[in-house]
Amino acid sequence: MPVPIWMLLGFASWTVLLLVFTIGVYRWSAILTARAQIAAFRSDQVEGADWYRRSMRAHANCIENLPVFAAIVLALQTSGTGGLAVEVLCSAVLVARVLQSLVHVCHAQTNAFVAVRFALFTVQLVSFGGLTGLVVHHLGGQG
Repeated sequence: MPVPIWMLLGFASWTVLLLVFTIGVYRWSAILTARAQIAAFRSDQVEGADWYRRSMRAHANCIENLPVFAAIVLALQTSGTGGLAVEVLCSAVLVARVLQSLVHVCHAQTNAFVAVRFALFTVQLVSFGGLTGLVVHHLGGQG
C-alpha cells in the first residue's frame, strides 16, 4: 500500500483513538460511576475538566482536517503522483497532526504551547500546499 494511503489511514485511526481515549474515557467513566447520566453531555454546551474541553477541540481539529487530507491523497492516487517528496510530506502531515493533538490535550494552553500548536498546524498546511502543488505539477507535465 502506498505511503499516502498509510498516512491517511493513520490520520483516521488517530482521530478515532483520540476520541476513544479522551472524550470516550471521560464520558463513560462519569456515566459508569454514576457521576453523570448518559444524557448529561450536551453538544451545545461545552463543560467539564479543562483537558476534556481541549480534547474535544483537538478531536474537532482532526475531523476538520481529515477530509482535506483525504481529498489530497485521493488526488495523489488518481493522478499517479508519487515519489519521495510525496511520502515525506504525507508523513509530515500525520506526525504534525499527532503532535499537535498531544500538545493540545496534555498541556495547559500558555502562549508557548499555543505557538507550538500553531507551528505544528503550519507544518500541516505547508504539507497540504506542497502535495497539492506536486499533483498540479504532475498533471501539468502530462499535457
